[in-house]
Amino acid sequence: MGETKTTALNGKSVLKFISDHAIIFLIILLALFTWANSQNFMSKDNVGNLISNVAPRFIIACGVSGCLITKGTDLSAGRQVGLAACFAAMMQQTLDYSARVFDWMPDMHWVFALLISVAIMGCIGAVNGCVIAFLKVPPFIATLGMQTLVYGACQVITGNQPIGGFKQNYRDLASGNFFGERLLPYLLLPALLVGLFMWFLYNKTRHGKYMYAIGGNENAAQVAGVNVNASLIRIYILASVMYALAGFLIGSKAGGASTATGQGYELEAIAACTIGGVSVNGGVGRISGILVGVLVFEVLKICLQFLRFDPAYTFIAQGLVIIVAVALDLRKYLAKK
Repeated sequence: MGETKTTALNGKSVLKFISDHAIIFLIILLALFTWANSQNFMSKDNVGNLISNVAPRFIIACGVSGCLITKGTDLSAGRQVGLAACFAAMMQQTLDYSARVFDWMPDMHWVFALLISVAIMGCIGAVNGCVIAFLKVPPFIATLGMQTLVYGACQVITGNQPIGGFKQNYRDLASGNFFGERLLPYLLLPALLVGLFMWFLYNKTRHGKYMYAIGGNENAAQVAGVNVNASLIRIYILASVMYALAGFLIGSKAGGASTATGQGYELEAIAACTIGGVSVNGGVGRISGILVGVLVFEVLKICLQFLRFDPAYTFIAQGLVIIVAVALDLRKYLAKK
């Protein structure tokens, strides 16, 4: 009798696990089907391209994750990425480029360009955090307003013109590979460092404990002595720092930047977090899950490209994935209640 009960329990647990991670299993099946029908799907070039696409999006998703864990969100993420890319682009144009945005700007090493971009985006994150923490504006509304504000500012600063003419050392940051191996693009390193840093921050520091406590029950966290306002401000500043780094890398990878850079990235990041187990109801989320979620989204796009679907269907598929991911998350939340 004991063995029968254990087997039944295990079978139920397996079914629950499969249903809770249905999207991931479906994408794995899609990848296997694509691999069987395309010889180049698992080639070094394609896998290297996958890693290069995943790296900056993983960094963005790590930034968004803290907002989601505290029952917030950040709809300005994509536009902040675009603004950061444009700032980096303006500072990394060659001095003899005929269409320089600012002729007066001196020659600047990419390290200083990155630090300046991080500082500017950090200020935007601080504004988001303060509006949410002190003015009690819902994160959805606060970051939606910031999304529009940042987009408008980017148009004004760039004159709504694409920016190119980058210095070679900036372009090389995202285009090279370690040891000349396509499977080890340079973009892998910053993504790995960010992942390790965020894992440590979320699991081994007081900030991480406060973040999960706020997401679980903000009032209880405040009664327990957590400075909720300060924690929220730090979370949104850190998120914007992640967007700055991602925008800097995306500009280097693309070889150009414009007001369209980063458009829609916030939705991909939110969806990737949700697929990876970050609950929209707060208090739950792991860095490893976020990576899985980003991989699922990128593999989906690559599979549809290899299967020669019209690009429009990619957006339809992404929309369906977002809806199903949130529905599954809500189902798990209601089941716990």
